[in-house]
Amino acid sequence: MKVTVVSRSGREVVKGGIHLSDSATVADLQEAIHKQTKKQPSRQRLTLAVQPGSKERPVVLNYKKSLKDYTSGNSETLTVVFKDLGPQVSYRTLFFCEYLGPLLLYPVFYYFPVYQYFGYQGERVIHSVQTYALYYWCFHYAKRILETFFVHRFSHATSPLSNVFRNCAYYWSFGSYIAYYVNHPLYTPVSDLQMKIGFGFGILCQISNFYCHIILKNLRSPGGEGGYQIPKGFLFNIVTCANYTTEIYQWLGFNIATQTVAGYIFLVVATFIMTNWAFAKHRRLKKVCFLTFYNSVHQYGLQEKCIHFTTKFSCKG
Repeated sequence: MKVTVVSRSGREVVKGGIHLSDSATVADLQEAIHKQTKKQPSRQRLTLAVQPGSKERPVVLNYKKSLKDYTSGNSETLTVVFKDLGPQVSYRTLFFCEYLGPLLLYPVFYYFPVYQYFGYQGERVIHSVQTYALYYWCFHYAKRILETFFVHRFSHATSPLSNVFRNCAYYWSFGSYIAYYVNHPLYTPVSDLQMKIGFGFGILCQISNFYCHIILKNLRSPGGEGGYQIPKGFLFNIVTCANYTTEIYQWLGFNIATQTVAGYIFLVVATFIMTNWAFAKHRRLKKVCFLTFYNSVHQYGLQEKCIHFTTKFSCKG
């Protein structure tokens, strides 16, 4: 089999193409490209070529599949589009770095006299809400790190190295920003009742969030296979992305208990980001739901009914 490897501009990346056996996989092709271009397989994004002007999204080649799966009929040739993704890191490394910062930085503002470097020279009295906020904060990020290594299953092995700097800047700066004000010597605590309601609600949401991650984990095999599947059960019967919902509410609980402007700014920004993620995922799952329905109906020769039904069809989140 001959594979022609081109860039998105149409220029040949490997002159003369690559010749592989008929039983070769996408992973074999990536290794062959690596030998020719010195680009690691993790940096390679291979897609099928699309017609000029087409608005269809290109099909991304799965490294575990055979190249024959992407050829039409008995064709012995295949054209793939190569994109260099740049330096990559594993998702576990990415998540570990971004979560480790807040976990380590927050206690610095609680335990050490950092405020004297910001001009405060008075005596500091630590309120109980500040202590419980420390426990809550550290529990959250320790949980996130443990989930990264023992719960989450990733569909993609790596992420661009640049995301490490971007994500760390986001988490580390917001962690320090919130820790500064919650632990400040002039901080005014909320009432004991409000603190209990906030942290109690937040802990309930953290436990719910963990259970949502367990449900999502079971949708994929240990290797990350499984594609986009519709999660079911628990809060997923109410909303498409229950994991994001519980994540937002657990920070709402934290802010009810601590009540700082910094905390609520973080909540608004995080809600905006996760809402966009949720809408994007909901659209993908609706497409999966529709295609599953369409293929099932098509299999039984009910195309006309399927076409009529598509005008009313919606995938419930």
